[in-house]
Amino acid sequence: MKCYLTIDFGSTYTKLTAIDLVGERILATAKDITTVEDNIMIGFDKAYSKLVKKIEKEIPISQVEFVDKIACSSAAGGLKMVAIGLVPELTAEAAKKAALGAGARVMKTYSYELNSREMEEIKSSPIDIILLAGGTDGGNKECIIHNARLIVEHDIRKPIVVAGNKAASDEIEKIFSEAKLDYYMADNVMPKINKLNVEPAREEIRKVFMNKIIEAKGMKKAENFISGILMPTPAAVLKAAEVLSEGTDEEDGIGDLIIVDIGGATTDIHSIGKGEPSKPGVLLKGLEDPVAKRTVEGDLGMRYSAISLLEAAGTKKIRNYLNDVDKKWDVKGHCSYRHDHIKMVPQTKEEILFDEAMAKVATELSMTRHCGVLECIYTPMGTMFNQSGKDLLNAPYIIGTGGVIVHSEDPRGILAAGTFNPAEPIYLKPENPKFMVDKTYILSSMGLLAQKEPDLAIKIMKKYLIEV
Repeated sequence: MKCYLTIDFGSTYTKLTAIDLVGERILATAKDITTVEDNIMIGFDKAYSKLVKKIEKEIPISQVEFVDKIACSSAAGGLKMVAIGLVPELTAEAAKKAALGAGARVMKTYSYELNSREMEEIKSSPIDIILLAGGTDGGNKECIIHNARLIVEHDIRKPIVVAGNKAASDEIEKIFSEAKLDYYMADNVMPKINKLNVEPAREEIRKVFMNKIIEAKGMKKAENFISGILMPTPAAVLKAAEVLSEGTDEEDGIGDLIIVDIGGATTDIHSIGKGEPSKPGVLLKGLEDPVAKRTVEGDLGMRYSAISLLEAAGTKKIRNYLNDVDKKWDVKGHCSYRHDHIKMVPQTKEEILFDEAMAKVATELSMTRHCGVLECIYTPMGTMFNQSGKDLLNAPYIIGTGGVIVHSEDPRGILAAGTFNPAEPIYLKPENPKFMVDKTYILSSMGLLAQKEPDLAIKIMKKYLIEV
């Protein structure tokens, strides 16, 4: 039996998926705690042993041929970046969108000509990559050149992806080459005002991740067994979302969709669709969003970020989702315990209820930050509306993944927290979506598979994503 083996070296769990190529099905899945602090292969070996046992309930492992073993990773904190641009609302924001779509966690965005204090801040940051942008093609080039020189002067020796004004490219290459810095050139992330071109920069970031970051994080030990670590885990999930939405020549996609991925440290939202205004009298304002958009909320997580989730939401919002007005919930105590015990698995009814309330808060707030927003303006022609970001009102699907959703008895309730609220009509969240759940935890593996066999990836996702 010919199979693919996909591996997701996650920040908490290493997840393995065996995919039967002929039967077009998931043969088995398994996971174990990620052991990046010691040897990444310890956790992998434990998960692999579990996978073999599951497979052998159906077929001897000797009859299974893994024709390819491919992986993604968010272990050791994933991919951390800073993005540098010109104007905060334009090229700096464009750089941020490119970085997020590549699977990075953007620690901070900088704008204009940087100063020594900012450069020292960047130098001392625990980052993996710098994305240097600035200026439309043919526009301002002094700013990006100034920032390139400062990087050299402050001897910041991190991989640098350059994706700014093409008129500055030759000079920046000369500056970085003479300083013997590790740099990668990509097309401008914003060649024209309000027009994004993020894919070339995303591709270069992925190359840096494969070539440099994996080695720096000790992941090279895994490459003796696997074919290679192709991308950060969030980029794999975004790839799965893209191929499921858009389809291929041979296999139809399902159209626009949103993925809600709730983890211990962050809540990620992925949306696929143009997000153009769906109502008359609405005008787009500012920088357009990419068709494949990802946002990361680092303060909305179930364990590492439990206290910051409380700070972002407030106790009242969490209590509203607990639906038990008679019980005096110690909201701060519950959040603090989860922050201090990051591997906690809820056992009692009370613990389960509180986890689900946190998940609903994370879904609501992250969708509010991800979706488009309406701004009412008054003109001589009457009331008009400006739209910033994506109109997701008619998005037909919301797909949930992440432990709290996958194991929930009410995943629909968690996902419904991210839908349109008539009390807050300016936020363009989905009005009547269908809800689906990634019960078998396969989205990251399907993103990996889509790099090799996109038709098969779509077929499997259609089969295994469960409507709730």
